[in-house]
Amino acid sequence: MKKGRIGLGIVAVVLLILVATFGTLVGFVSDYLWFKELGYVSVFFKQLFTQLKIGIPCFLILTAISYLYLQVFKKGYYKKVDMVDTPTVKEKTINWISLGLSAGFGILVTISTVTRIWFELLKFSNSTDFSIADPIFKMDVSFYIFKLEFIQQVNQIALGVLIAFALLTLLYYFILLSMRRPKVFDSQQTESYGESNEDPNPFANGANFENIAGAFGKMFSQKAGGGRKPAQQFNDGNVKAILDIASTQFTVLGFLFFLSVSANFFLKQYGLLYSHAGVLYGAGFTEVNVTLWIYRILSVLAIVAAVMFAVGMKKKKFKQILVVPVIMILIGAVGTGAALVVQNLIVSPDEINKESQYLENNIKFTQLAYDLQSVSVKPFKADNTLTKQDIANNMDTISNIRINDYEPAKKFYNQTQSIRPYYSFNDVDVDRYTLDGKYTQTFLSAREIDESLIREEWLNKHLKYTHGYGITLSRVDKVTASGQPDMLVYNIPPVSQVEEIEITRPEIYFGELTNNYVLTNTNEQEFDYPSGDNNVYATYEGDAGIKLGLFNRLVFAVREKSLKLLVSTNIDSNSKIIINRNINARIQKIMPFLQYDKDPYIVTADGQLFWIVDAYTTSTNYPYSEPFDIATSKTNYIRNSVKVVINAYNGDTQYYLVDDQDPIATTYAKIYPDLFKNFDQMPESLKAHIRYPNVMLNIQANVYKRYHMNDVKVFYQDEDLWAISNEIYGTEEIAMTPNYYIMKLPGEEEVEFINSIPYTPKGKKNMTGLLVARNDGENYGELVLYQLPKDKITYGPLQVEAQIDQHTEISKEFSLWNSSGSTYTRGNMFVIPIEESIIYVEPVYLEASNSSLPEVKRVIVAYGDRIAYEATLGEALDSLFGSGAGTALTPEEAPTGTPAKEEEMTQEMIIGHANEAFKNATAAQQSGDWAGYGQYLKQLEKYLNLLVPTDGGAKQSTEQQAQ
Repeated sequence: MKKGRIGLGIVAVVLLILVATFGTLVGFVSDYLWFKELGYVSVFFKQLFTQLKIGIPCFLILTAISYLYLQVFKKGYYKKVDMVDTPTVKEKTINWISLGLSAGFGILVTISTVTRIWFELLKFSNSTDFSIADPIFKMDVSFYIFKLEFIQQVNQIALGVLIAFALLTLLYYFILLSMRRPKVFDSQQTESYGESNEDPNPFANGANFENIAGAFGKMFSQKAGGGRKPAQQFNDGNVKAILDIASTQFTVLGFLFFLSVSANFFLKQYGLLYSHAGVLYGAGFTEVNVTLWIYRILSVLAIVAAVMFAVGMKKKKFKQILVVPVIMILIGAVGTGAALVVQNLIVSPDEINKESQYLENNIKFTQLAYDLQSVSVKPFKADNTLTKQDIANNMDTISNIRINDYEPAKKFYNQTQSIRPYYSFNDVDVDRYTLDGKYTQTFLSAREIDESLIREEWLNKHLKYTHGYGITLSRVDKVTASGQPDMLVYNIPPVSQVEEIEITRPEIYFGELTNNYVLTNTNEQEFDYPSGDNNVYATYEGDAGIKLGLFNRLVFAVREKSLKLLVSTNIDSNSKIIINRNINARIQKIMPFLQYDKDPYIVTADGQLFWIVDAYTTSTNYPYSEPFDIATSKTNYIRNSVKVVINAYNGDTQYYLVDDQDPIATTYAKIYPDLFKNFDQMPESLKAHIRYPNVMLNIQANVYKRYHMNDVKVFYQDEDLWAISNEIYGTEEIAMTPNYYIMKLPGEEEVEFINSIPYTPKGKKNMTGLLVARNDGENYGELVLYQLPKDKITYGPLQVEAQIDQHTEISKEFSLWNSSGSTYTRGNMFVIPIEESIIYVEPVYLEASNSSLPEVKRVIVAYGDRIAYEATLGEALDSLFGSGAGTALTPEEAPTGTPAKEEEMTQEMIIGHANEAFKNATAAQQSGDWAGYGQYLKQLEKYLNLLVPTDGGAKQSTEQQAQ
């Protein structure tokens, strides 16, 4: 019976553990199946296997040490303490309790340890040298990035283990006192004044808290009318033995505790290299000459305190124990005061000289941390000597100037290309393609299904509406006659106007809006795309998904909390479940130790659609480097070393190492050799679309505002401090962010894809420099600063914006638009270096009250002191540089599309242009664009006059004359 109860108890405990861990087990199994689907089983097991490699030895060692420790403790107790009565608890039971406590202690410490340090240990053991030594301790930077944090955590864990050992000692001591009760008195009093039926041995029915409390209560009290005789004298020797045993254990623990304190102070000295005090980041004069030595002295004193603690406990000289800790406290206080005195009385009065060498360290290591040490600085004359011929020679640059903007394009796509209400374009991405043989900048956007707009039925969300469909693509430099993006890829199925782009696999199963799991290859066909009044249905042909056998169906039914997954008759053994379809969540789950760009962008290559995500390696421990965002982040090192590519149809997720000079990325590649691929393995069709991310350039540009100064005195006095230029966007003043361009950089022979951001001097508005990041081929990642002359004023973007505001015609038209119920907005200000000059371009959008589609109505071009305000970029260039300067722009940009030679036009051509001019005039009238309305009426009048049969009229074609 007793054995049966024990067996049932064990079964009940096992069942409780299984129930408690069931959800975790289901999550583990489903994650394993998903990583297996991706081919990243080694990535999935890396954490588990590492934790087991650390945890199993750690558990065994801690358990063994703890058990031996408790056994030694117990033997000492038995040997030195005189115990009463015959024990009722068997020695075997006490040994099992000792083993259980040791195992419990080992489990708790192991779990808390391996979950904290497993990845730090991997970085420690796979660290890659930076080949750069810090200037104070002469340690390679890899020590601070990969090793120091691990060592600090080990020391903190050691302190925690010592405290836990102390608690374990107290607990075990209490158990021994309960089960092997010591003789507290010289003899036991058995004579009573009254009768009592109580058991004279309070521990006879087992040792527990109530029995112990009762026993000691009876020792010190009397019962009224029937209590025992007064207690006899204490057994002093026994009490001393008990205390002696405790003191021995705590002597060992105290000794080790002070050694850990010593290690802690020793490690704190390295943290000075990324501290912030005074004018610099990193250790300065006071930190190196005062604080550093205080830490070293305290580290040595802590070792002395450990020895004194052991000696004092052994000799029972407890005052001696406190001497060194008190001295340490005093030295710490004196050191803090000394640091303040040195800083204020020695350093501050002569700061530039005292901190000079440390400022050099700050400048050098901050530049290294943000990869700014090799910025190529080139002088740029900004001499305003452009001619019409210069414009013609740089037409590849001019023809790629963006006169569309992201938000207006997104609105246009969503209103004209969403086709059905459940489709949505989440954002607009900028990229470049070779179209009709020319390098062309484009906008792209993915047509995804907005899952919140689908009916809530389970079948709809998970079996029917499984994927988005296709993309839109338009040139950034062209608009239609009504001021909207000129589409090159559009509609469902995708229609392409260019030979170079053909999309044969337009389905989007993985994207930014794909949050639901979906089931494919079921008995229910998937909705593919709408076709007129009907829908086209299809079955998934890709490799993504986990097959739903009976076991897997059970696993995912529990995971997704859906009984329908288990009972649906639409699912069979060939069906698959596709999970983690949101690309941002997908890459985070695969590799959580990278920082990812919040704006993935879609590209088309080889007939397929791919998402590219920029991934960053970061650290907060780079010596002497200033954090780029002091208010919200301590990150002081960053590289864009990894590009993640996700196939929008198959979900294949590839990590490409594009910067093998980044030691952090190289270390990660050592840890996960099956995850990271060399950049050479990326297909050429995808290499053509990698971008230098605006996030990275923006961080570098903000750091470079100050850290372009290499002279310590100039740096200290902020004599040449820069600021990011401001612009008017919409109707508000904001700081500029990097913009992408296709342009021919000064001194280069070919156009290339770049992004850039302009600088102004701090507190001023004139432009002082233009920071450019190159994006193509072997030049990828190169930073170039075009530095403007300091002996003359070059207008900055905000000064040009002020000129626009003061322009009579522009101001008048803006007021007219606003008063007519329309809203105008100003797009980004583009800074375009051409030859040795700079032109500024800004599109203007008009959004009528009866229309939600913003239209490009004007283009402003500023050059020197002159401003052109015209309907098209070509006309603005004509206005500034003479007639014909903008004629090389493709005729589709102009609203009229007028051929160069009117005498060659046939009557049909003239009628067509007249009709187009009439339509444009009507559209301008409806949108409140009265200036455009007048211009289109003049064009209409011109074409009507050409139809009049006069000598100056249009020539008829040969066939017409013959008739």
